[in-house]
Amino acid sequence: MTEQSSGQRRVLLVVHARRQDARDIATQVCAALHEAGIEVRVSTDDADDLSLTGSVIVAADEHAADGTELVVVLGGDGTILRGAERAREANVPLLGINLGHVGFLAEAEREAVDDVVRAIVDRTWHVEERMVIDVRVSQQGRPMHRTWALNDVSLEKAVRERMIDVLVEIDGRPLSRWGCDGVVCATPTGSTAYAFSAGGPVVWPQVEALLVVPISAHALFARPLVVSPSSVIAWELPEEHARAVLWADGRRTFEIPAGGRIDIRRHERPVHLARLGDSPFTDRLVAKFSLPVDGWRGRR
Repeated sequence: MTEQSSGQRRVLLVVHARRQDARDIATQVCAALHEAGIEVRVSTDDADDLSLTGSVIVAADEHAADGTELVVVLGGDGTILRGAERAREANVPLLGINLGHVGFLAEAEREAVDDVVRAIVDRTWHVEERMVIDVRVSQQGRPMHRTWALNDVSLEKAVRERMIDVLVEIDGRPLSRWGCDGVVCATPTGSTAYAFSAGGPVVWPQVEALLVVPISAHALFARPLVVSPSSVIAWELPEEHARAVLWADGRRTFEIPAGGRIDIRRHERPVHLARLGDSPFTDRLVAKFSLPVDGWRGRR
């Protein structure tokens, strides 16, 4: 019998625990869930900064969310990406409450905490699947690193005063060489993150595609690319090139040596987001970026 089938409901709470408002809301959420008979787990990397009566402390590793039905995150997008690592390993949904600035990955704002708790207790969320990218680093055919990303992976220069020279390959064919500060590959989920800042397009989450966006490229052909979700993207550094740095979701980093190669493709295992409603992505864009829509009369 699994833990979940024993009848005891459990959630993992992931918190930006250095923020006082996050600690206060964590206390509120923990108390409400305990009252409803739901066990709250907190990993050791958060527990040191929190004081949650009755919570169960678990190791801060890939098994932290095992046996839970949901990972609940209190924080901004960075904290939500940390929670995504735990949720994906346990194959459970992730529900974020935004305490940051933009919070595109969050499902609710801090003012809606009571509504979120009620939805958790009543199990009234539904699950939305989000694409993840698989990232493999090699040198001269020798595997070096493997990771994944929900938002994006970026290859960036390691030395501020020197650009990197990147040869871009799509589906086994060379596309172009860019002298640039870096290059980003993003999922639709990550199209509003680093890729957006670099001039890439906003892609609706329902669109299946991969984005390739150069950063400050010195080249005639250096526009953002939208490719098939089944495409394989590769970046190669010349043998004589200086080292570069690879970032996955801005959280996991690897040094890439001269002659390094990065292969990027859709991962077979997605991340699941818990959604509380069916609000259109357009409304989310308007709210998050405070877009001017005054005067809209709509369909008559």
